[in-house]
Amino acid sequence: MAGGKAPVLTPRSEDFPRWYQDVLNKAELADNGPVRGTMVIRPYAYALWERMVAEVDTRIKAAGAENAYFPLFIPESYLQREAEHVEGFSPELAIVTVGGGKELEEPVVVRPTSETVIGEFMAKWIQSYRDLPLLLNQWANVVRWELRPRVFLRTSEFLWQEGHTAHATEADARDYAEFILRSVYRDFMVEVLAIPVLVGAKIAEERFAGATNTLTCEAMMGDGKALQMGTSHELGQNFARAFDMSYLDEHGAQQMCWTTSWGVSTRMMGGLIMAHGDDAGLRVPPRLAATQAVVLVVRDDDGSVTPAAAELASSLERAGVRVRLDDRVSTGFGRRATEWELKGVPVRVEVGPRDLADGQVVVARRDDGTKVTQPLGGTPEAVVALLDDVQAAMLVSATEARDVRTVDVDSVDDALEAARTGFARLPWRLVDAPAIQRMGSSAVTVRCLQTVDGDLPGTTPADELVAVCARSY
Repeated sequence: MAGGKAPVLTPRSEDFPRWYQDVLNKAELADNGPVRGTMVIRPYAYALWERMVAEVDTRIKAAGAENAYFPLFIPESYLQREAEHVEGFSPELAIVTVGGGKELEEPVVVRPTSETVIGEFMAKWIQSYRDLPLLLNQWANVVRWELRPRVFLRTSEFLWQEGHTAHATEADARDYAEFILRSVYRDFMVEVLAIPVLVGAKIAEERFAGATNTLTCEAMMGDGKALQMGTSHELGQNFARAFDMSYLDEHGAQQMCWTTSWGVSTRMMGGLIMAHGDDAGLRVPPRLAATQAVVLVVRDDDGSVTPAAAELASSLERAGVRVRLDDRVSTGFGRRATEWELKGVPVRVEVGPRDLADGQVVVARRDDGTKVTQPLGGTPEAVVALLDDVQAAMLVSATEARDVRTVDVDSVDDALEAARTGFARLPWRLVDAPAIQRMGSSAVTVRCLQTVDGDLPGTTPADELVAVCARSY
């Protein structure tokens, strides 16, 4: 930390979980809610979530899906219709048995996910092949009672989007689930979050309850652990059969639909913190940042600096930069600079009386901490270019950090060793049930299956696939 001050945060290398909690608190991102397992998202973090929502929603709409809203309360009988689904969610359910001071005739479940209630209405709305595909998305909150909560990563209530689609054929459903994973989720995570995710398929034991295939985006965090950032599920005809979701084909024959579901959540906030954060706090990629640049008045002894800084902020805004002016000169410059570092604002423009007299400002980039002196007149153009540089550099840095800790191995022993610090890529043919059990006893799981070159398995024979193994959140 500049000026020889004591670190504001616990160093990541010393205690990564403590560092994470420090960032949540000191960057003013979130607090624990009054009910165990809930969270309060503070304005700065919620602004980042709103940016995530906007970027993902744009991609979802480009994929043809439309937004709708379905009830928070679901009749318990709906979940009972798909046995594997209710079994998978049973330990996490919050169930309401009393309403309006009276015992309910049928308990209602607080939405853990909406396959069942949306399936009920899809079945009502679909009559013929002309109604297909039906592509729906919902932005909502869900409740899954969490025994080991951690803000943004595992909470009893969280925010997310959940897409639900119905198709005429298995191939159409499969192609759409894959399209969502690649063109919505991976594109957003790589191009906006600057997080280089792996794409793959979950093994049978890790699939979504009721799915026939689960596709996933897996990212490496700063401590080498994996975080599941988003999933897309092929549901086969399991939910279609449970809810009689059928249609008349072009020949007048009754056919059963094929369905998908897919979602990302506020867990991405945790991924953002842990993938990019450093010992000075959060680092936010410019394309995501609600505040891309802050114009910081160093001091203003004669009252001339603040108007000049305000005009500079306005010129940055006109250039398309999301900018904040910090003219709180009653608070020390060092304290304010540290605050913006903690919050991870990509670029800081420092305006002081001496530099202003020389017709220049100091521009600092958050990703690598470098500072340069910049002529005042060309600052807007320089900052716009710098934001692009920071975005690209953060993706390169995260990719290099992941790749250096990803090891190809040829035994379970070597996979367990590699998973202590990163990812292990192990031939899938070597991973039998005892191997999965042995890895599990060391808190290592198969995060996904991939082709050798890192793509989705598709029709690749099982004995040619690679299992990506890691510890995880």
